[in-house]
Amino acid sequence: MLQITNEDNMELMSRYKDNHFDLAIVDPPYGIGESNKKRENTKSDKWNNPTKKIHNVKEWDCKTPEQNYFDELQRVSKHQIIWGANYMIDKIKKPSMGWIFWDKKNGDSDFSDGELAYTSFKKGLRKFEWLWNGFQKQRPEIKIHPTQKPVKLYEWLLMNYAKEGYRILDTHLGSGSIAIACHNLKFDLTACELDKEYYKTAMKRINEHKQQIRLF
Repeated sequence: MLQITNEDNMELMSRYKDNHFDLAIVDPPYGIGESNKKRENTKSDKWNNPTKKIHNVKEWDCKTPEQNYFDELQRVSKHQIIWGANYMIDKIKKPSMGWIFWDKKNGDSDFSDGELAYTSFKKGLRKFEWLWNGFQKQRPEIKIHPTQKPVKLYEWLLMNYAKEGYRILDTHLGSGSIAIACHNLKFDLTACELDKEYYKTAMKRINEHKQQIRLF
């Protein structure tokens, strides 16, 4: 079951008791200004009007979340996977050896080789390989958010870090990739997205995916 709301994540988490969620998988702002970059729609974009921008200039990625966000996240969830934690490690109180490296297979390019995620699990460093610069060549996905991650990445996280019956939390829904992965693998997800534009676009993507699954 997917429970997704358009609200502030602190309000969402305040409604839940300690350790309510088994696993939080979150992708908070890294504070590196990705939200300030304008991108044009393409003809293949079926989620938005082709005459408009996919995502307008916004300010949500100008800084990382405050300390109280991380305190609350660790209160309501037993385990956490936090993307971009290398930008905010001073706010995460529990040290860990179980980091994840997403190898984007960029080769010789100016793009970063990948991204890092903190996990609270007592596991060794794990690597996930998935092409993302030119990702449509590997597995078609329309990009609707500046920091969108592939559905396949979230499916891999769920298969390797979640157990059957786990309640999953996401405090920054973004493009909705995690919701599609949870739907595919039958995990219960509670998630929210503060930005109304991103929320509506993500929900349209999620609902269309559900309809396609029913057809087949």
